Amino acid sequence: MLKWILLAFVLTNSFALEISIESAKDNFIKYSTLDIRNTERFTCKEIKNDLDTVLEIRCIFLKRPVRKLKHIQNDFFKVNTVFKDEKFIVTIKPFYKIKLIPEIFDLTKDNEVFNANVTYSDHWSVLGYKKTFPLFKQEEASSLALDFPFYLDKDKLPYVGSLDLQGNPVYIKNVEDVKEYLKIKKYYKHKEYEMCLESINDILNDYPNTLFKAELLYYKIKVYAKIKDWDNVVSVAKEFLREYSSDENVAEVLSLVAKAYAKLGENSNADYFYDRLFTEHPKSKFTQLGYIYKGEMLEESGGTKQALKYYKKALYETKDLEVAANAAYHLASLYLSYKPKEASQYAMKIIQADPGFFMEDFKASQKMMEEFANQGYYKVAAAIADTLLQEIDATYDEYEELLKNKALWLAQTKEKKKALAALNEYLKKFPDGDYVDAVQVAKDALFFEVSDLNTTAKLAEFDKLIQEYQNDTIGKRALYEKAKLLLKEGKYKEVLSLKKSLESLDGTEYKDIQKIIQDAAIGEMKQSLRKKNCKQVLIISNEYNITLSDKWDDGIYECAMKGGDFQLSKSIARKNLKSKDLDKRKKWLFRYIKVDFATGNYSDVLDAAKDLITLIEDDKNSKYKEVYRYLFDTYERLEQKEKMIDAMAKIEEIFGLDYKDIERYVAMVTLGNERHDDNLIIKYAKKVMQIQNKSNSYAQSPYVEFALYQAYMDKKEYNKALEVIKSLDKLGLKPTLRARQKYLLGSVLDKLWRDDAAKKAYKEAIAADPKSSWAKLAKSALEL
Repeated sequence: MLKWILLAFVLTNSFALEISIESAKDNFIKYSTLDIRNTERFTCKEIKNDLDTVLEIRCIFLKRPVRKLKHIQNDFFKVNTVFKDEKFIVTIKPFYKIKLIPEIFDLTKDNEVFNANVTYSDHWSVLGYKKTFPLFKQEEASSLALDFPFYLDKDKLPYVGSLDLQGNPVYIKNVEDVKEYLKIKKYYKHKEYEMCLESINDILNDYPNTLFKAELLYYKIKVYAKIKDWDNVVSVAKEFLREYSSDENVAEVLSLVAKAYAKLGENSNADYFYDRLFTEHPKSKFTQLGYIYKGEMLEESGGTKQALKYYKKALYETKDLEVAANAAYHLASLYLSYKPKEASQYAMKIIQADPGFFMEDFKASQKMMEEFANQGYYKVAAAIADTLLQEIDATYDEYEELLKNKALWLAQTKEKKKALAALNEYLKKFPDGDYVDAVQVAKDALFFEVSDLNTTAKLAEFDKLIQEYQNDTIGKRALYEKAKLLLKEGKYKEVLSLKKSLESLDGTEYKDIQKIIQDAAIGEMKQSLRKKNCKQVLIISNEYNITLSDKWDDGIYECAMKGGDFQLSKSIARKNLKSKDLDKRKKWLFRYIKVDFATGNYSDVLDAAKDLITLIEDDKNSKYKEVYRYLFDTYERLEQKEKMIDAMAKIEEIFGLDYKDIERYVAMVTLGNERHDDNLIIKYAKKVMQIQNKSNSYAQSPYVEFALYQAYMDKKEYNKALEVIKSLDKLGLKPTLRARQKYLLGSVLDKLWRDDAAKKAYKEAIAADPKSSWAKLAKSALEL
């Protein structure tokens, strides 16, 4: 039997409905079954004609789903849903023949069966077939016959169960807790939180030693959080954290218990768990969610500025779409009252990345949408309305008003085409709706905003003709003339947006359609290159087969590099490598090196770099001296240590002490550490310190100073070591690093027999960070 489609959805108040369709064969003849199951009993009935033929089957429920349902069908059934008279109805129409069967027995549990005419059941089966009724043997029972139940017990075959390799029965312990745990996951997924909580408590009572206790407590915490029972979140989370401190779900539990304390108004307790979450799990998704929860806590207590910081931290650190949408939603809500432009930018981020997020809180999203419209941000308001419309259908009370708002708001923007589509959609779906007059006025106004016949007016007129005569020659001619006018005006992108519509025109009548599209693509690419709109350049390059003259190579290369299209940038560079113009060849050889370095083709980098160096080594003012830096960086990645030293010497010779090379100097210090080469460390660490002092930037401190200090100490040059370590006094260091610096200061002072100064330094090390290992070393030194 082939199971080919499954439709399942969950409703509030424990209403869980599942519809499944299966296809199979009986004696090589196809048939199909459809099963409808629900946690609550419901009624199904056959609708027949005068010839006793079943025309359709209707199943009626007293509740409707939260989200709209798609229609499904196979070769035997067509399944539709409708909401009518406060009832949710599922209709099944046959393509051939159909039979309704109530499933009131579970043959895996029940030991007897009997005929019963039932009106309500929690499981109904529908059998679809062509001619012969499959599987069942139909016999008409005598009206005088007695109907006894059929008992299965005595008809069961002997059952042994699993056998080992010797053929002996294997005893398997009861695993009901596994089954129940799987049910809990299903309940939670379907948002049946009451059933989930009840099942968890039953398992913990029935199986106190279950292996799934950690998972059960974890789901219990999540359920309490969903139903906003914050007291129980706290109590269960404490038990979980106490007994399962190394569990993989600790980060999520910390985020939820912190949120719970915040909701209970116990902000100090909340801060404790937030601090644990942020320090112990800095890279976790739930830390980023924790930023949002802490932002909510701060916002509720009046700390708006701090709340903004946490929302932004969550948004810009996360890679999770849901977290990002959540953070952006909070930022939009917070900014909406006093910075609507910034609020609109965050709202559009959600719309582009995770539009379904607005359905999480329908009422709040409606309120946000209307506020955007009140402040004149109609495009954003319409976009939010559109995301909500995508999640519901016309059976919802809010649907008509949402569709009207979307259409009227779009009409206030430059999106006239979308506005017209939305206005027409409303008029089609609600010809007698409450807002017909307002929608019709908005539609008419779209085409009569400008009275003269300039380019804008012509385009508007063309649009009107295209819409009113879509399937007529007039509408097609208007589309063609509009494309030509847009091309003439240099609006190439708009021409390309009409590509599919233009290609659908009759090629024998409109013979230059492809030329119009190709000219528009070339124009758009050149225009994008001039504006350095690299994203559009790459889109055009990938979608259209365009060859531009060599003068555009610079722009295409730069855009390809910027957009990460290294294959395109390399092909552009490669075709210019054999140029007869020496300067041009140098330029493209250097660019070729940049592409290979970016893509990790280090062997090619070395070969090309050597060629370029040969061409420029006598030119002291060459624009491509940067090649020596690429050469050093390549040797570093290839761990060719000796060549790093040679390349570094060349960089010093050419560039001097340049801040751009500071990390390369630090790499040489690291190399010295690896080789235990104090001379190498001293040479380059001193240069790093010189560069930092000159630029007044100390990004490489205190790493470099510590390395240089140790090298001097190894060489017993204590006065120089003292000078280096004292130079850190003027820098701001973290407590642990300050403790280390003061301890090292004390150590070198000891070597110089300056006992009083050494003791002072040791005491300062202890004061800087009493719990650090450096403080402990300082205490030991003082005790000597």
